[in-house]
Order: sequence, then C-alpha cells, then structure tokens
Amino acid sequence: MSLKLPVLFVSDLVVLPGMVVPLELDDAAQAAIDAARAGSESQVLVAPRLDDRYASYGVVATIDRVGRFSGGAPAAVLKAGSRAAIGSGVTGPGAALWVEVEPVEDVVTPRARELAEEYKRLVVAVLQRREAWQVIDQVHQMSDPSAIADAAGYAPYLSVDRKRELLEDPDVESRLLRLIGWTRDHLAESELTDKIGEDVREGMEKQQREYLLRQQLAAIRKELGEGEPEGAEDYRARVESADLPEHVRTAALKEVDKLERASEQAPDAAWIRTWLDTVLELPWGVTTQDSTDVAAARAVLDADHHGLDEVKERIVEYLAVRARRAERGLQVVGGRGSGAVILLAGPPGVGKTSLGESVARTMGREFVRVALGGVRDEAEIRGHRRTYVGALPGRIVRAIKEAGSMNPVVLLDEVDKVGSDYRGDPAAALLEVLDPAQNHTFRDHYLELDLDLSDVVFIATANVVEQIPSALLDRMELVSIDGYTEDDKVAIARDFLLPRQLERAALTPDEVTVTDAALREIAANYTREAGVRQMERLLAKALRKAATRLATGETHVGIGEPDLKDLVGRPRFTPESAERTAVPGVATGLAVTGLGGDVLFIEASVADGTAGLTLTGQLGDVMKESAQIALSFVRSHAAELGVDPSVFEKAIHVHVPAGAVPKDGPSAGVTMVTALTSLLTGRPVRSEVGMTGEVTLNGRVLPIGGVKQKLLAAQRAGLTEVFLPLRNEPDLDDVPADVLEELTVHVVGDVLDVVRGALAPAEGAATAAA
Repeated sequence: MSLKLPVLFVSDLVVLPGMVVPLELDDAAQAAIDAARAGSESQVLVAPRLDDRYASYGVVATIDRVGRFSGGAPAAVLKAGSRAAIGSGVTGPGAALWVEVEPVEDVVTPRARELAEEYKRLVVAVLQRREAWQVIDQVHQMSDPSAIADAAGYAPYLSVDRKRELLEDPDVESRLLRLIGWTRDHLAESELTDKIGEDVREGMEKQQREYLLRQQLAAIRKELGEGEPEGAEDYRARVESADLPEHVRTAALKEVDKLERASEQAPDAAWIRTWLDTVLELPWGVTTQDSTDVAAARAVLDADHHGLDEVKERIVEYLAVRARRAERGLQVVGGRGSGAVILLAGPPGVGKTSLGESVARTMGREFVRVALGGVRDEAEIRGHRRTYVGALPGRIVRAIKEAGSMNPVVLLDEVDKVGSDYRGDPAAALLEVLDPAQNHTFRDHYLELDLDLSDVVFIATANVVEQIPSALLDRMELVSIDGYTEDDKVAIARDFLLPRQLERAALTPDEVTVTDAALREIAANYTREAGVRQMERLLAKALRKAATRLATGETHVGIGEPDLKDLVGRPRFTPESAERTAVPGVATGLAVTGLGGDVLFIEASVADGTAGLTLTGQLGDVMKESAQIALSFVRSHAAELGVDPSVFEKAIHVHVPAGAVPKDGPSAGVTMVTALTSLLTGRPVRSEVGMTGEVTLNGRVLPIGGVKQKLLAAQRAGLTEVFLPLRNEPDLDDVPADVLEELTVHVVGDVLDVVRGALAPAEGAATAAA
C-alpha cells in the first residue's frame, strides 16, 4: 500500500531500518517535521541527499520527540521503520516536499538465516576486539536476518557509500553477502595492524635502546667537552651540605642510596636525579622578614590603589597583629597558622589582580601569580606521581620554588574558573592548600614530603562567588569589591590610568591635558562598567589620536568633554529609563551579573486570547516561578490594587530584555509585581525609580544579595529612588556615602508599599493616556 509522506533529506548520514537517530533541523528539515507532525501518524520519509541523482530508497521514520540540542539548535529524534521505494512527487500541505512511497517487505529465506548467523559471528569478533560486551549481548538476542543486516548502520568501519548501498538493496540475502565480505576485510586489516604493532614493540628492546642512546649521548658530550652528569657521590655531598629539615634530609638520603645501587642506564636513575634536583632547589627554611610599619604599609596601599578600603584594612590588621607578636617575642615566621587566606570577589577591572602585587610589596614579601583559569587537572595542583614520564610537582610547589622563600604572597587568579573532568577536580585539591589548619603538612604527589604552607599569604580572586564550591569558599575569608562610583573612576583615571597611558604613548602632561569633565563624561556615558578597564582603553584611544595630532604639527592637545566625540566616538550609553517606562507595564529592576550590577527592565502586556501567562527572555526556573508568584499576588489582591478581575481571563505576557542573555534568581519578584500592576491599572512606573527584592505569595519582601553593586548600577543608570527589602537595611553601611546622597533609598517589608511608591498617580496616568 503506497503512502504519501513528506521527505527529510540528510547529508553525510545514512539511516537504515531500526535505527534511532537524533538530527539537527535546518529550515527544510523543520518543514518536513512540521508537516509530519500535522498528520496522525507523525511519519516522515528519511532519504540520503545525493549530488548526482535523487535517492531511490529511503526509510519510513516515526518522530519520537522534538526539542533542542544543548547548544540551542533545533533537533528531532527519529525512529526508523521499514525500507520504502520512492515514487513520484506529489503535493501536500506546508512547505515540505511530498512524495509517494511504497514500503518494501523483506523476504526471509533459509539461506538468509544461514548468512545472518555467519554475519553475527563476524560482528561478535569485531566487538570482542573493542571489548563492547553489552553490544555483544544485544547482537546475540537478534534473530531477524533483515534487522541484523540493517543494524550495520551503526558500524563505524563502514563508509557512508557502503551504508547507502545497503539502503538501496531490498534483498536480504544480497545485503548479508555484502556485509560478510566487508566485515571479513575489516577483521583482516585490524589483525594485520595489531600484528605489526606487536612486532614493532617486541623488536625494540628497552635496555638495548637506552644503552645505544646513552652511548651516543656520552659521545656527544665528549665532542662538546662537557662533563658527565652528577653521580651519587655528588648528590650525597649536596644533600649533606644543604640546610634541609630533618624529614626532608632523611628522604633525600634514601633516594641517594637508591641512586648508588641503580645502574647509570636504568630509567630510575634519571627520575631520582630529577627529584633530588627539585628538592634541593626548594627554599627550605628561607623566609623574608615582614615589614612591621603599619602606617607605611597603609601609605603604600593608598598610593597603589584608590578606594578598596575593606581589603586594605584587612591587610593592615594582619600586619598589626604580626608586629605585636614580634614585639612580644612570639613566633612569627614559620609558625602554624600564621598565614592568611583571602578571597577578593568582584567584577572584572576593579583591581583584584594588581592588588596582590601591592600587598606583597607592602609586606616586603616575594610575589608569585598562579593562573587557575581553565585548569581541569588535579595534578596541576597536587603534582604527578613520579612513576609517570615527565612528572612534575604541582603549581603550588613550583610557585614556592619560583618565589625563593617559604612565606611569599601567592595570588590564585580566577579561582572561580577552575573546572573538573576525568582527570579529577582541582578545586578539591585546593581544599588542603587553603585550609590554615591543614596546610602546614601539605603533601605534593611528586615530592611525597610534608611542605609547610601555613606562613604563605594566599590571595584568591574571583568574579562569581556562586561558581566556587561551598567547601572551598568556606576556607577563605571573603572580601567583596563591588565596583567604583563615578567619582572613584574619575579619581582613578586622573591619578593612575592617565599617567600610565601618557607614558605608553610617549606623551607628557605639557603636551596633552585631559579635563576632569572629560573623564566624568567617559565614566558616565561611554563606559557603564563596575571597573575601569574599558575606561582605560578609551583613554588610550584618545591619547593615540592626540599623538597623531602632535605628529602633524600641533604643539598642545587639550581633551575636554566636547572633544570626546571626535576622539573616541559617540557616547555608547544614554539614560533610557524614562523612555522605557513611559508606558504602563514596564518597571525598572536591579540585578547583579558577573560583570557587576546592572538595571533590568521588565515588560508586561495583555491581549485577548486564552487565559494564561507567557514568559520570555531566556529565564531560569527560579525567575519563572517569581513571575507566577507575582501574577498570583496581583490576582489575589486585585481589589486592593484597583485591578479589574476580568482582565485575568486574557493572555498576559511578561518579557525581560535582553532576550539573548540567560537570567535567573528571585530578586525580580517585586519588579514583576509592579510591572503587572502598572499594566493592569494603566498607571506607568515613575522613570526615576528602581527596585529589587524577592516577593512571597502574601506580599512579603524578602532580602536579596548584591545590594552595593545594585545601588552602584542604579546611580550609573541615572535613577534617583530605589526600593530595597527591609532586611537588607544593614547592607547600606557598605554603600559609599556619595552614592547614598544621590539616591533616596526606601526599605520596605510589603510589596504594596513598593507599588504605591513606584506607580505614578492615577490622574497623571489618565492625562498621559489622553
């Protein structure tokens, strides 16, 4: 019986009966899937895409499910059924190509069953070489010769052309004969490859090869006039004369004993020499003397960085305690737990990494930076076992070796970017390193010796604290750097960025001057960032253009606010809150991202249609639930809010731009309630108002995080009034005073207070509507 089906062409893939395959859908494939799903059977014809002709055979496939791959591309899972001959094209609904197909019935003969058993034995032989035991069990359970032949669609050793031959061969016996020949050839080729590899391995005797290489190496050294490598006696003398802790000396002398008994040609000798060199190069017992002048330390920190008072206070406190211990004769250097573990968390560009160098200079210690971004191998932290070829100690031991002292300042940069895979979890290996109660006996896999890290000052940096495992975060003292105010950015640009960029551009202050008004304009309307990295790039761009003008004859270039358009272009940011909130249904929320605080506009609309709530904007599950809670609250308090209950019978849509950016978290709850109330009452939200807070079903406003970053974002966006949860009032102590002077902050415990304060009066809304 012929069928009329839409066609789905696939490239570089042949789908045989019985296969279940996921396919990425382009426009043509999507049209075929949509046409098939419109029918009752959800069937589609899957055929290979050929360059020189149309395919004569395909498979009738059932659509199992439709969705998206992890990367976001549309996809469908198809379950292939019977083989079908493709007839002439016909018309059908939709944009898909429709054809008539004739399903092919398989004829199974006794000869086909014999061939199927022979092919199964060959397939089992191939799978045994690959140790695919579960697949072997499935093969044994198969009895249908046609299904056994078509299962070859999963065989990786068959080319696409050969699989296409199987698809276009309706005869079961013919298909099995082809497969038997191909599989025999594959087995013969595999056996030959293995035999050649085994012969090569057996032919290269390890000791003979090493002896030959060492003889050649000795001849080369003789020609170059170089001496032989150090022997066991040289290492024994070096170990006995070195200032090593007793447990290290004992372990090193044991290795020297092994070296004396080992042959020069033995591989163990080279490993022992490398290990002894590493141990002898480590700065056992070497420490630097800390600076105890607290006032001078604070002056150095202030000279290097503007603001960042919290972390500066923490370093000064640490030095003050060590100074008092020194005065009273208490052990300072090398004492257990005398180090520090600090985590500097904040958006990019606020000076976290450079602060580590400043701390080292302040304390008079050596500084070492360990970049952890993208590290996925636990051995990078703990080192490799010595049994591996090319084994090395971990990055912590290498940092101590590079510093040349046992009490350096070690900056663990981008600790939130550490990943994990089959090689282990580096974050778990850091637990012992950063635990003051354990790191006095840190043991590297390569050294296999206790290394005292308790006097090291570890400073870790991170952008997103939530990405750090909780056990690791618990071992560090968190210091948040939430970004700079506009005044801070102007001061940093004037005192730090501008002199540095003048030097890089080979300019002097007499040749180029930049006004504070120009710096403020760059901070306000050209860069809306928590740090100053982009601001420094724009300054560099302006100075490069100034250098070009000086090269063409000008003697002095002054950069004021009116000159910025010609030097760095138009402003990239303009206040948009008034424009966005001019109509009812739009409220301004405050959010925190990995780049700092930001404003978040939430839009709502209502239209005739089926009652329900539609959410868009790539929202996470928590944010979707916040929207449901907000709608439930507005519905249950409709009379109190002045909302007509009949409006809930319509379709309500909530959207959070920008749609391409994933968003999640509960802190947009009050913003969603305000946006929905504004929409359903026709009263717009006042443009100067921003808000944040989680909302409950009974209207309570719960506390949220990132208050300082959110208020800084509100100031940058030009808002003048902010609603915060009542329980976040203590967090206002961390907000700079100049920010609080520009913002009117309301702390509320009930979302109705937010709605009353944020919405424009009803008379104003009526006038605007008119």
